[in-house]
Amino acid sequence: MSKEFFTTFHCLDDIGVISLSGSPGNIIPQPAFVEPELFDEWTSRPGLKALIIRGEGRNFSSGGDPSLILQLSARGNDLERSLEAGHRLLNRIEDLDIPVIAAINRICFGGGLEIALACHIRVVSANALLAFPEVNHNLVPGMGGTYRLPSLAGQAQAAVTSLGGDIVTAADALKMGIVDHVAPADAAFDYALALARKMTSDRPLPLIRSVMKVLNNSRTLPREEAMAEETRLFCLLARDEAERRKNGGD
Repeated sequence: MSKEFFTTFHCLDDIGVISLSGSPGNIIPQPAFVEPELFDEWTSRPGLKALIIRGEGRNFSSGGDPSLILQLSARGNDLERSLEAGHRLLNRIEDLDIPVIAAINRICFGGGLEIALACHIRVVSANALLAFPEVNHNLVPGMGGTYRLPSLAGQAQAAVTSLGGDIVTAADALKMGIVDHVAPADAAFDYALALARKMTSDRPLPLIRSVMKVLNNSRTLPREEAMAEETRLFCLLARDEAERRKNGGD
């Protein structure tokens, strides 16, 4: 990665926090903004119950640098390989069996918005601005944005957002279904942290993982397979709960 950008991780009790950091806009120099092995190490920590992805400083991320993208495009298959690595990373985020929350303050454009769309929940500050500006550079979103956006906003709105390249306010993003919660100005992270704790506090990790697994299955498995897995996990948890109560659990 460039010297101007780095990604950090720390834990607040059992909540993990990944921070995008660099220039004021947290410009992402390459789609795989975290090495896969490092991401797996961070997210497999024992006891981790939720993950928040945030931008360091004022903004979430203004996305990729178009000039770097064009440079990569001139080097054989480098651009394709870079984008494929980005897809794999965002799929890892989307497939995690703990809740992942994007805490979006202010600017969230392009690749930054694609990172946010891969999260399970999106919290924006009231002064946040979202956009896919790629069309203004004669490009399309390249990290799964055109795949994930229609399922949230609908095909028509996704077309307007992607082709228009217009900036969307926090209030409009909520109406469109792109985001889930609007926090006070510049307070997306505090809101996301409180939400993560509300969802996971006093919840055993196996229960959290089971809930996220069945929810993810609704997206990745055929209906009958997803329901069969839901039944299996329900019965497994019920047996564990019965055993716990039998042994004097509260």
